Amino acid sequence: MPERCIIHIDMDAFYASVEQRDNPKYVGKPLVVGGDPDERGVVSTCSYEARQFGIHSAMPSALARRKCPHAIFVRPRFTAYKSVSAQIQMIIKSYTDLIEPLALDEAFLDVSSEIPRLGSGILIAKDIRQRIQRETHLTASAGISYNKFLAKIASDRCKPNGMLFISEKEGPEFVKTLKIREFFGVGPATEEKMNSLGIYTGEDLASWSLEALQPIFGKSAAYYFNAARGIDKRDVNSERLRKSVSTEDTFVYDLREKDEMLKILSNQSNEVASELDKIGAYGKTVTVKVKFADFTLVTRSLSNHLGFKNAKSIFDVIPDLLHLALVKKIPVRLLGVGISNLVFEEKLANEQQIPLL
Repeated sequence: MPERCIIHIDMDAFYASVEQRDNPKYVGKPLVVGGDPDERGVVSTCSYEARQFGIHSAMPSALARRKCPHAIFVRPRFTAYKSVSAQIQMIIKSYTDLIEPLALDEAFLDVSSEIPRLGSGILIAKDIRQRIQRETHLTASAGISYNKFLAKIASDRCKPNGMLFISEKEGPEFVKTLKIREFFGVGPATEEKMNSLGIYTGEDLASWSLEALQPIFGKSAAYYFNAARGIDKRDVNSERLRKSVSTEDTFVYDLREKDEMLKILSNQSNEVASELDKIGAYGKTVTVKVKFADFTLVTRSLSNHLGFKNAKSIFDVIPDLLHLALVKKIPVRLLGVGISNLVFEEKLANEQQIPLL
């Protein structure tokens, strides 16, 4: 095992798996967690049975129903998901204190210092997955490697219910085989830009010098240069206070109707409020993000010294912010809601470190 060992734990189809666990009648059936297809809802996640029909997160629920007419649709139960997430966090904390949660269902762990005591990163990841399954009756996938970049890709590659180790010797060659969209931080716009430069794989990216990348990608150039060589020196960060909470969705089909956008923003407001509740904070600034079909990005924000403490208070200002953000009369490909200028409960902030997600 390498001196540095990072594990990425990622629950499998988390929301849908919790619903199937709690409702045995859903087991083995195509289950969609999200908004009502009759009310222009959006898919939050779905079971692997539903994914076989081409259903995925951020897809309009109406389209999901057309793809699989016999799919079962249920509303998200964020309180239940939060409770299970707390169980999983307690399991992980028994192995290391160096934990960087990314969401309710995934986290990075630095177990480097635990190798002498527990044997190897592979054994630690195996034990964590077994405990999660035994104590929550849910499955998790795990990627193990010498940095965060490769650990995350490894967990994605072995889903569902799998485990993959990428050694320091294998890393650079493994990265060459990746499609450029598999690189963390490469969204549709960056993928399109790279493709226009003839960059389609990790091997293509590795052929570019840092000096050639910098004028095109600015501050991100160093990350792309290193990642293409299997290098990622980022630490698992468990100490800094979070500065914001946000969520966003990119759509398979561009949106045209404002009512449909508001439905999605309402769901996102619920997600953000749930995360604020989890970390014991509220925010003083709400931001709506809109990306148009031509990739123009517009954000509009509103601050309130009293703060935004629940989904209703957040969504109350969303329609006005959306109206201000819709500066173009063309379809929308991405929507997002964010809360910033966070204020933590004094007791909570003094007693524990809130991780930056």
